[in-house]
Amino acid sequence: MIMADSGSSEEVAVIGNTDLTSTESENNIINTMVEKGTALLRKLEINVAEAEKRTGKNTVNMQETYTVYLIEIRPAETVPEGGTPAAPDTLWRRYSEFELLRTYLLVTYPYVIVPPLPEKRAEFVWHKLSADNLDPDFVERRRVGLENFLLRVASHPVLSNDKLFYLFLTEEKGWREAVLETGFQDKADSRLKSLSAMFRVKNPDKRFTALKHYSDELNTVISQLLRVRARVADRLYGVYKVHGNYGRVFSEWSAIEKEMGDGLQSAGHHMDTYAASIDDILEEEEHYADELKEYLFYTDAVRSVCRKHELIQYELEMAAQDLAHKKQQKEELATGTVRIFSLKGMTSKLFGQESQEQRESRLAALEQSIREGEETVKEKNAECQEFVRTAWEDIERFKEQKDKDLREALIGYAIMQISMCKKGIQVWSNAKECFNKM
Repeated sequence: MIMADSGSSEEVAVIGNTDLTSTESENNIINTMVEKGTALLRKLEINVAEAEKRTGKNTVNMQETYTVYLIEIRPAETVPEGGTPAAPDTLWRRYSEFELLRTYLLVTYPYVIVPPLPEKRAEFVWHKLSADNLDPDFVERRRVGLENFLLRVASHPVLSNDKLFYLFLTEEKGWREAVLETGFQDKADSRLKSLSAMFRVKNPDKRFTALKHYSDELNTVISQLLRVRARVADRLYGVYKVHGNYGRVFSEWSAIEKEMGDGLQSAGHHMDTYAASIDDILEEEEHYADELKEYLFYTDAVRSVCRKHELIQYELEMAAQDLAHKKQQKEELATGTVRIFSLKGMTSKLFGQESQEQRESRLAALEQSIREGEETVKEKNAECQEFVRTAWEDIERFKEQKDKDLREALIGYAIMQISMCKKGIQVWSNAKECFNKM
């Protein structure tokens, strides 16, 4: 399900060489769907270089410990051979500032699937991994995730042109105030209003209904993958620790054996080396898990676009319904017939009909109201059509990006697992040779 949406006729990817060096493996972990063609990435190189733990007082004057991240940007120019690259411009940002930036982008560009931030607290972790959000390993993974977020935004054809995003990268002071001055928080529709629209839209767009189901299914599948991966990591940890026990047993045994001592010690060395490699392997596993989590969080961004469309569709239907009601009032007033029970009709029967002047005055007011209503419906219809057009362009772009990223991540994960199995076979082959020499 995850990789079947592009509809392209690409050949099925074939897993080739599974003996990766550490550099090649690291390169496989990095997402490659960063479009260098955007104007911003042609001009700037963007990095989140490091994280630093700080202590200070929060808004309620209480002491707190938090993490800040160093953003570096430098001109994306070719450095001549032997030359020195330009020193980067740097500034520090807290995670909460990244959250404010993303919220601003969500409100300002409702038709865009805004890239997600890395998790604030660790989820889907295997039991040996710390869930503390100040844990150094977790902070490092979040640093990588925040850099990926900035690159995703900078590679987006629409978001990369936002002035406040550029200020986020270049102006440490005054940025928050500049964002709040836009009044984007006032434009944000309340969650209750969005939910109300979802349940009251009479003619939902089938494409967005299907997109919502697609998002839910993607969320379910990735959640299952992450749970399975966590269980696999637990079992893998156990297997490697068993080999560590073998290594200790063989080493201690070699100390009391004369003829078999050298063979046992060599076998124990192979087991110890294999067991010691578990930390690097599990760290690589977490990188692959973070790539899956990014798309787990992407599903919320997809649903956000669907909710925005439902709200626009609801407003269009309400405007059309109001216009139809006014036209019916005009017809009733012009013909003097009332199709349905109304307080106005009952009043006319009790107190007599309106004068000709009153009727003409009301008729003129209704005609003016109808013209305004027709203009409103026309505007809402145009807004809805434009939203569908721009949103669908971004949805197609997202699906293409998702197919490529997840294909590479899952193939990379499979290669890593095959490589680990080969190492296990090699360890036992080496141990067998040691035993045969006894």
